[in-house]
Amino acid sequence: MSQGVKIATWNINSVRARVDRLIDWLRTREPDVLCLQETKCTDEQFPSAEVREAGYHAQLFGQKSYNGVAILSRQPVTDVRRNMGDDDEQARLIAGVARGLRVVGVYPPNGQSIGAEAYQYKLGWYASLTRWLSFTRGAPTLVCGDFNVAPAELDVYDVPLFSGQTLFSPKEREAFSALLETNGLVDLLRAKHPGERHYTWWDYREGGFKKNKGLRIDHVLVTPDLVERCVSIEVDRQAREGKQPSDHAPVIAIFRD
Repeated sequence: MSQGVKIATWNINSVRARVDRLIDWLRTREPDVLCLQETKCTDEQFPSAEVREAGYHAQLFGQKSYNGVAILSRQPVTDVRRNMGDDDEQARLIAGVARGLRVVGVYPPNGQSIGAEAYQYKLGWYASLTRWLSFTRGAPTLVCGDFNVAPAELDVYDVPLFSGQTLFSPKEREAFSALLETNGLVDLLRAKHPGERHYTWWDYREGGFKKNKGLRIDHVLVTPDLVERCVSIEVDRQAREGKQPSDHAPVIAIFRD
């Protein structure tokens, strides 16, 4: 009997620094598809041999030292696209068809600080993504990754502290909302766990994880048909523990075939 389709997203914060963690996680959690962000390496530097030995195909879009996204899948991924067909050279988006689903892995810009050039770039990138996703309409689609936006007050541990800051500013939250509304997407974790507080990122400093001072900035956005097919969605907090973890935890969703 089929166990459904397990799809995960994880900002691994340098894949070469956490190869053993990645391979152990793949073998333990056994996702059908994993979208990675912040691989921080070129395609040639990616641990493709280790991933292949663990039973996964890898579609890569990397760059030296920064950004970088990938899709790891048990089955080959088809119709692979990298970035949005513009002249942006930053490796922030990879998409393909896996297990009958259009899977889009994204790593939007951080924004640095309000008013900075990087902040305007972030807002522009969101506008481009909102337009670009129109090609997926009519197909079961999943857009996942580290969005660098906490959409609601429930998604930050200290609302006054983050009010007016990047990741939680009104314009960023509006851009995130427009992305969903324009493309008919649903924030899956919030749909399945309304009113519950879940974080996906914790600062390395000042014991952020142990004190649960976190943000929910890693999301799985889906078309309504996939909300109905969703069996479960969870944040894998255990992957944030131990020696030299990423500062993000994976988010895992399971769907009926």
